[in-house]
Amino acid sequence: MRSDEYDRLYLSPPHLGRHELNYVHKAIEDNWVAPAGPNIDGFERDLNQYVGTQHCVALSSGTAAIHLGLQLLGVGPGDEVLVPSFTFVATANPVCYLGAQPVFIDSEANTWNLCPMRLREALEERARRGKQAKAIIIVHLYGMPALLPELLEIAAEYGVPVLEDAAEALGSRHRGQALGSFGQVAVLSFNGNKIITTSGGGALLTNNGEYARQARWLSTQAKDPAPYYQHSAVGYNYRLSNILAGIGRGQMELIEERVKRRREIYALYHELMRDLPAVEVGPTEPAGTRSNRWLTTILLRPEHTERTPEELRQHLETHNIESRPLWKPLHLQPLFTSAAVYGGQVCADLFTRGLCLPSGSSMTDTDVRRVVKALQEML
Repeated sequence: MRSDEYDRLYLSPPHLGRHELNYVHKAIEDNWVAPAGPNIDGFERDLNQYVGTQHCVALSSGTAAIHLGLQLLGVGPGDEVLVPSFTFVATANPVCYLGAQPVFIDSEANTWNLCPMRLREALEERARRGKQAKAIIIVHLYGMPALLPELLEIAAEYGVPVLEDAAEALGSRHRGQALGSFGQVAVLSFNGNKIITTSGGGALLTNNGEYARQARWLSTQAKDPAPYYQHSAVGYNYRLSNILAGIGRGQMELIEERVKRRREIYALYHELMRDLPAVEVGPTEPAGTRSNRWLTTILLRPEHTERTPEELRQHLETHNIESRPLWKPLHLQPLFTSAAVYGGQVCADLFTRGLCLPSGSSMTDTDVRRVVKALQEML
């Protein structure tokens, strides 16, 4: 098959709906094109209502939200922050922005998220060295809820605050409670590949009013209350624009539809590959949780195939289908060769065996079958 015989299937393209233009046109008509305005206020209200938090600050990216969140938790030069190794580098980069050091923690095999046993091991071992972690970052990878009861209990036991990285997990829930509402601060991402998008953007969520006030201040260049430009602290240009917030408002009207469709896509992949012994579609949801299934992922079983994820990726490309390896663990990145790591074997194995498949909510069932058919040619 020639790669141009079919339209390209992308991994997770933007999926705009019916109402985004209404908010964008209104912003332009009213000349609200700056990083302030009614769309930002409305978008923050929408997110608070959906997630169940009291305060939301709309920002230019999820990375900006992590940066500010860590700063609000007091992270600074020389501090240590415990970070999952199995995540995108944007989770750890803001630790470095602040002059702190990431300490990487392995995954557990079921959800692929932060391992409670390894987290406790790291906290105990750092404590023996006289080092108290300044913060713990919990990531909900690919929209899958982490083992929150265990992780939050350990964090509370050691008195370490939690930043909840829900960048991939808007629409996911744990025992009915929305992810993004569990940490002292939490972050969302609205990058173009996320379950909803503002093209680029993010948000910081919290129930702490002072944190929210500080985040707004820092995100607008930390301007002091004065009739002239006075600054007593370093600030950032991190606020979301009113136009992009309008896209977000339209997207939020469709969030449950988007989650429903992503879950249907995962279920169809799972059904179509049920009898393919070389493939495991995962991870599986823990009891009492709902994943938004942002990306459907597979693991190859080496006992049933000698194929590699890279061979599958290249084969899918010949069918004009985009796929992507699972995250390369951060402790294996050249950037972090000197960082401490606890475990690492689980996430390294996941990276070696895993592949992300096209999962966008605009995919049809025929598109999913096309991907599976191409995989079956190799497996």
